[in-house]
Amino acid sequence: MKRIVDIILSLLVLSLLSPIIIVVSILIIYKLGSPILFKQQRPGQYGKPFILYKFRTMTNSVDKYGRFLPDELRLTSFGTFLRRYSLDEIPQFINVLKGELSLVGPRPLLMEYLPLYSKEQFKRHLVKPGITGWAQVNGRNAISWEEKFDLDIWYVKNFSFFLDMKILLLTIIKVIKREGITQPGYATIQPFSNVKSRVGGDDR
Repeated sequence: MKRIVDIILSLLVLSLLSPIIIVVSILIIYKLGSPILFKQQRPGQYGKPFILYKFRTMTNSVDKYGRFLPDELRLTSFGTFLRRYSLDEIPQFINVLKGELSLVGPRPLLMEYLPLYSKEQFKRHLVKPGITGWAQVNGRNAISWEEKFDLDIWYVKNFSFFLDMKILLLTIIKVIKREGITQPGYATIQPFSNVKSRVGGDDR
């Protein structure tokens, strides 16, 4: 049932939003240049890697050593607009159709975070990751990493069709209200590795 709903709703969303997809793609080329999509390897179910798709929201500006500048220096006002209304997330419906994502599940984070998780935190990978999830409708980027993981693990232990429908409805409300987009003091969110370096080792 979950997979069927994923396919039907993803096809519906991509069809309905096709005019927006075209406009956003043209604006990205004009304002940020190519490529249109941001592609990054992320961990899927059981930690298996896949390529996540998003619309680009940052420039490719680098320092004299060829390293990307901090997020706050690369994130443009146009990119902020895309994030504020979650328009940058639209290409992830392609990941859903490919079976790499679900509409609802723990958000796929960075591959480099995998060795940092405790045994309990790694349980968030027992289900397929999602475009939105229980943590996203309960604070998104405005809550701590520990709170996010607790919410993700709760979802893994309690997910159901009706809970997924509730999360999808709450997600629409959150997007309209534009809540929890960024973490205070950061252009996006504090890297989990920064948190772990202060907290210490895990219990793997």
